[in-house]
Amino acid sequence: MKFASVRLIAADITTMVAFYEMVTGQTAEWLAPQFAEIVTPAATLAIGSAETVAAFAERSAEPGANRTAILEFMVDDVDAAFARLKDKAVLVHEPKLLPWGNRSLQFRDPEGTFVSLFMPVTEAATARFGSR
Repeated sequence: MKFASVRLIAADITTMVAFYEMVTGQTAEWLAPQFAEIVTPAATLAIGSAETVAAFAERSAEPGANRTAILEFMVDDVDAAFARLKDKAVLVHEPKLLPWGNRSLQFRDPEGTFVSLFMPVTEAATARFGSR
């Protein structure tokens, strides 16, 4: 089995795609007017419009309802990311060291999903992720 992607269902797909393009610095590939993917070296973030939910099962997913997952992106410099994003996202917390050795910045996307940008800083954390 290969983990392929995380998909967000968006009420406003254009705004969400533009937001994640800004966060990741990657250009989305629009596979259909209601579906786009942002491919990073480690994972793919898929974003589908609310109308795509009917392809699975009516009301099986709901835009803006996520309160259980955190999307995490490893970055080279959390403080630089904070400087770039602090006025463009709803901040949860400024960069700080977490107990497991990552320096992390957390915010919410335009529809409320929790997003974390982090960099390993302790020896143990750096060992888990390899060299940056």
